[in-house]
Amino acid sequence: MQLVERHIIKQSHPNHSEIDQICFLSKNLYNAANYLIRQTLFKTGEILNYNQVQKVLQTEVDYKQLPAKVSQQVLMVLDKNWKAFREATKAYHKNPSKFLGKPKLPKYKDKIKGRNLVIYTIQALSKVGLNKGLIKPSQTNISLPTQQTMIAQVRIVPKLNHYIIEVIYNKKEKEKLPDNNRIASIDLGLNNLASVTFNQAGLKPFLINGRPLKSINHFFNKRKSELQSILKTGTSKKLQKLCTKRNFKVDDYLHKASRYLIKKLVSLNISTLVIGQNEGWKQEINIGSRNNQNFVQIPHSRFIQQLTYKAELEGITVIIQEESYTSKSSFLDQDEIPVYKKDVKYSFSGKRIKRGQYLSSNGSLINADVNGSLNILRKAIPKAFAEGIKGIVVSPVKVKLLK
Repeated sequence: MQLVERHIIKQSHPNHSEIDQICFLSKNLYNAANYLIRQTLFKTGEILNYNQVQKVLQTEVDYKQLPAKVSQQVLMVLDKNWKAFREATKAYHKNPSKFLGKPKLPKYKDKIKGRNLVIYTIQALSKVGLNKGLIKPSQTNISLPTQQTMIAQVRIVPKLNHYIIEVIYNKKEKEKLPDNNRIASIDLGLNNLASVTFNQAGLKPFLINGRPLKSINHFFNKRKSELQSILKTGTSKKLQKLCTKRNFKVDDYLHKASRYLIKKLVSLNISTLVIGQNEGWKQEINIGSRNNQNFVQIPHSRFIQQLTYKAELEGITVIIQEESYTSKSSFLDQDEIPVYKKDVKYSFSGKRIKRGQYLSSNGSLINADVNGSLNILRKAIPKAFAEGIKGIVVSPVKVKLLK
């Protein structure tokens, strides 16, 4: 598995100006190649591939200002963007309803402010430096310490007001754990970032607190609104700094939450993890304007990615499950859980009531998020509760992590 070691390069970093210039040159080459492809498309209807573009540009100034292997990577990234556009266009013509809009041509990057990704393959890194535990990209004065040895490539990624140097390295996963019918399920949410339940009697479910993320976003939105009211239009250094700090805090909390969660599953000898997710849930969410804003600002997809790779490193099998009607169905009544179909209405034994509780048909109360999580589990693996639900704990424990 490939993982990432990140180095944050702020404007105060001694290598910042050199990195900025490299990404500027990368932008120049990207735009030159993109211009060539676009003009050819408009004139002939043909989209040039990587080999054709590389052959034309390899003698040009923009190509020669970067190491050859780096320039090749810039063109490869652009080639992938055009391939993605071509495939998306084909899919759009077949079924436009799957898209939020018609796919657009890959755009140019801003002539002055634009910066582009730079990729150094292992061949473009100093071998002497790697032996000393240092990252030294070819034809640069950049030198960064690293703890990794199985390095695949190094990427310089432009951000709002800083750069991130990503050291991509390989790490071997543990062997897949044998199926022992010990299954965990996760329902992602807002106040409870993750509601974790189990199919084994006696294992207590737990809820990972999501309110710290709401607090981070609340401060961000309030301060952003204040700054934008002063600016009227455009952006500023203060606004960029605010966005950067918010993103760092959110990412840090998600890593802490996912690390805690996977460590807990390992200690409980869980072999399978089910995670609920619906396509387009951010676009179609309708839980009130304030809750909509809070929900869409939490990067659940990134959290799912973190959970997935950390679980797989431990040998845990991960299943991503479509979760329609799991919050409306009653786990205690063992309702059937259908897949969403437009204009089709279903009725269920219980209902969700105030204070995050779900009321079953016999009057029993269960935490609403726990109810949803357990339903996600049995929707993904119908035989998970083959021996019945007797002894399944439904009273969760709240887990509070430090910000």
